[in-house]
Amino acid sequence: MDSLDTFMQARPPTAARPLLGLTVLVVEDSRFASDAMRLLCLRSGARIRRADSLFHAHRHLAAYRPSVVIVDIGLPDGSGVDLIRNLAGAHNRVEAILGTSGDPDGELLAHKAGADGFLAKPLTSIGYFQSKILSLLPEDRQPKGLRVLSDEVVVPDQVALRDDLAAAAMVLADAEDRRSMRYLTQFLSGLARCTEDRPLAQEVAKLEDLYSKGLDVDRQVARLTDLVQDRIAETAVL
Repeated sequence: MDSLDTFMQARPPTAARPLLGLTVLVVEDSRFASDAMRLLCLRSGARIRRADSLFHAHRHLAAYRPSVVIVDIGLPDGSGVDLIRNLAGAHNRVEAILGTSGDPDGELLAHKAGADGFLAKPLTSIGYFQSKILSLLPEDRQPKGLRVLSDEVVVPDQVALRDDLAAAAMVLADAEDRRSMRYLTQFLSGLARCTEDRPLAQEVAKLEDLYSKGLDVDRQVARLTDLVQDRIAETAVL
């Protein structure tokens, strides 16, 4: 930790930066969703660390103890529910554990596993983010005095979105790997919700339906591949 980082984390929370002093570990595979979290933490005063899988999350947790852990339900090497359950049952428990997902069923799964709270995607509101975190912290972690609830929103980097789409295109190029494709449909479904991309969400849903019925998916994979490539081209000109 450099001297500026040390200085900022040692300061008590303020009305403008109510999460000063907190280290937030975000376990999230999407770079686009992670960038939104980065901006929310930055505007709130929190220090952020990111893990893109269960494997890397456990490496972080072995090295330090974060104040808050935010866990995406769908991860490339397993379910975030398992990590939430492990964190909730730990002897030296972190102060706040939150699940996050664009799936409506994610909140129930997170709470059943022992999460203290849940953040629904897309997550862009600074005021909502700060209020959810603060509601789970002890009084000595709260800023003193009145706090104005911010109505600002963050806008994640389109480069991060393009990176997510490019990663999805690579998986689509090897559609024979069923395990990877199951993960991909989950990943793209969440990305579509975060970007409010209804056409993408509809094409992913069609692919999921074909898989569930055991039908041929080649034509739908081709349609989805074309759509993802179109989205990559759109972000390249921004």
